[in-house]
Amino acid sequence: AAISMINGYLWDYLIIFILIGAGLYFTFTTKFVQIRYLGEMIRLIASSAGEKTEKNHISSFQAFCVTTASRVGVGNIAGIAIAVVIGGPGAIFWMWVIALLGASTGFVECTLAQIYKKPLANGGFYGGPAYYIKQGLNSPGFSVLFAVLITITFGWIYNSVQANTLAASLVTLDVPAHIALILVIVFGGLSAVEKVAEILVPVMAFAYIGTALYVMITNITQLPHVFYSIFSNAFTLDAAGGGLFGTVMLTGIKRGLFSNEAGQGSVPNAAATATANHPVEQGLIQAFGVYLTTFIICTASAFIVLIIGDYSTTGLTGVALVQHNLAQELGPWAPYAMALFIVMFSFSSLVGNYYYGEINITHLTDKKIYLNLFRIGVVAMAYIGSVASLELVWNAADLFMAFLILTNVTAIVMLNKQAVAALADYVDQKRRGIKVPVFNKKVLPNQEGLVWWGDGQTTDSTAAEKH
Repeated sequence: AAISMINGYLWDYLIIFILIGAGLYFTFTTKFVQIRYLGEMIRLIASSAGEKTEKNHISSFQAFCVTTASRVGVGNIAGIAIAVVIGGPGAIFWMWVIALLGASTGFVECTLAQIYKKPLANGGFYGGPAYYIKQGLNSPGFSVLFAVLITITFGWIYNSVQANTLAASLVTLDVPAHIALILVIVFGGLSAVEKVAEILVPVMAFAYIGTALYVMITNITQLPHVFYSIFSNAFTLDAAGGGLFGTVMLTGIKRGLFSNEAGQGSVPNAAATATANHPVEQGLIQAFGVYLTTFIICTASAFIVLIIGDYSTTGLTGVALVQHNLAQELGPWAPYAMALFIVMFSFSSLVGNYYYGEINITHLTDKKIYLNLFRIGVVAMAYIGSVASLELVWNAADLFMAFLILTNVTAIVMLNKQAVAALADYVDQKRRGIKVPVFNKKVLPNQEGLVWWGDGQTTDSTAAEKH
């Protein structure tokens, strides 16, 4: 009850305005980067797929898979079903709105992560909000606050949500079984996470999207009604929630944000690890990740629920509702298939969330004992999430999401001019016919705190060694 009350004040009177205001600000200052460069986003992802790297360097595609592993989780299935039950079809409209604005936010934070990244002694890079806050804003205390917040939020709180839905989808699950598997992966470190993500993410995403497409195609005559219900209910006045900023809008925005993570400062941690010739490359790639998780995967879940249309009468919510809907469409075997999807989605998010925690533990301390204590905490919270109530774990996630947004969005608004300058340089080079733009830190209005980028720094292994 206490968590729900705090959430009410934070989201109703603060977070909602910060998110929409910042999204509009980034959209206009980047001149609608999330729309103008959609084609470039897809090209960059396609060109980096299968790219080989050396000495612990991570390709742009691998970094994209890690961030997608974290973003594509139970929020895309259970979270969307919850949104429809609480906020109705109109919640999906607001989920789309926050994704469109959030793509520009994601571009800015991930470009900044690349600008302020640091090289590792044994190859590769690391970085994220804790680093651009410390180096770009020259605020060590603020950076420590963020590092602590994101470590707790993703490593522990969000992972309790993933474990909760994983356990709910497998009602006969022996809880220690999946806890043991999590234990093996998290103690395997970042390299183990990257390998799992690169294999698991494409498979699970295509399989789930394919299932949703089948449901949509076989019910294609109902699609006009589904779209009508989404748009007609988007502006429903809700007295209990306070009009337009009530249940419908807040529910859609919360569940959309949990899914795409734009503005939370999580994705930049993985974006910073990528080997790139220009910071804008990762900014564009990760902006597309917002579209993938929300407009494609979340929308697929919403359509499964809305096509059947009995979400208000079954008494079910979350993954149980989606399993019920698929059973009606595909037969009694469908809930078992959904359980498999949940296992893959939840597990990928569990290890992806862990990844963010380890990066920020590294920012706080280099002592191995603290990293191992964090790992034990990850496993413990996964167990607690498996046996806790659905309402408690989701409310706790919303609370810590609000804290992350307050800290990270404040920082990227203050550093936005750096990302805008980098984008202008990238666009200028492309206009001059340069196929692969190379970054020169001199284009930035403020060059303090830059550790990696030199004058036209390239990213091949020989240049890295010389640097």
